[in-house]
Amino acid sequence: MSKMKKEQISAKGFSIQVYTEDFKNDYISLTDIAKYKNTEEPNVVVANWMRNYNTIEYLGIWEQLNNPEFNPLEFEGYLKEAGSNAFTLSPQKWQKTNKCYRIICKTWKRRRNFRT
Repeated sequence: MSKMKKEQISAKGFSIQVYTEDFKNDYISLTDIAKYKNTEEPNVVVANWMRNYNTIEYLGIWEQLNNPEFNPLEFEGYLKEAGSNAFTLSPQKWQKTNKCYRIICKTWKRRRNFRT
């Protein structure tokens, strides 16, 4: 990633980190958004969102349209398993196995996941 400019927006009393890459791509912290539902464990909210069928379907369609390196075979496997009690998917795993470049996983003092 090139130069990133950090900004904050406020929504319903919560600060949400927004990073802009060379004035082209905006990355919004999913972790900060998830704090609206669970301030102590926003990572659990993100994990539950990631295992939802509709989320997987949306992410897959977006990647198919915007990412020439997207791995559709891995995606199909995730789509079949999505929503089952045993299915888990982290942003890091999604990024790595599907060659997705628009979910950025960063770990600072607290974990933050970003999505364009």
